[in-house]
Amino acid sequence: MAVRIFITGGTFDKEYNELTGQLFFKDTHIDDLLVLGRCKVEVAVHTLMMIDSLEMSDQDRDLITTQCNSCTEDRIVITHGTDTMAQTASVLAAKVPNKTIVLTGAMIPIKFGSSDGLFNLGSALAFAQTLPHGVYVAMNGRWFAANRVRKNKETGMFEETN
Repeated sequence: MAVRIFITGGTFDKEYNELTGQLFFKDTHIDDLLVLGRCKVEVAVHTLMMIDSLEMSDQDRDLITTQCNSCTEDRIVITHGTDTMAQTASVLAAKVPNKTIVLTGAMIPIKFGSSDGLFNLGSALAFAQTLPHGVYVAMNGRWFAANRVRKNKETGMFEETN
């Protein structure tokens, strides 16, 4: 069975406007990344939204929850902004049973060329296929349980909490 990939935006999919210096959303880069990474996993990709996670509302999280509960796949990867990824993971852990859900993102936009996004996507796909049902965050080759993770804003790294 395929792994469902839900796109929500975040740094992962941001573009850079060279004239204004601002980051913005255009289209997801997921298909290019799957080709670049030579992915042989069957995936079903669906874009839910293209927003910065700092702008994500409770209604947006409800949409993500509904989509996770209603899709036929029980293995799900969600691309998400890193600033509120742990919050969304916690919501999903409370509301989506019997599925393996892995949230991932990037600290540097894919379009910058030196992004961690490709590695994080590959890790998330592997974790989604191997971890037991539950909700996880996958960043920098590590996975964290949804209710035991936070983004350390001083180091820019995700870390386990007690």
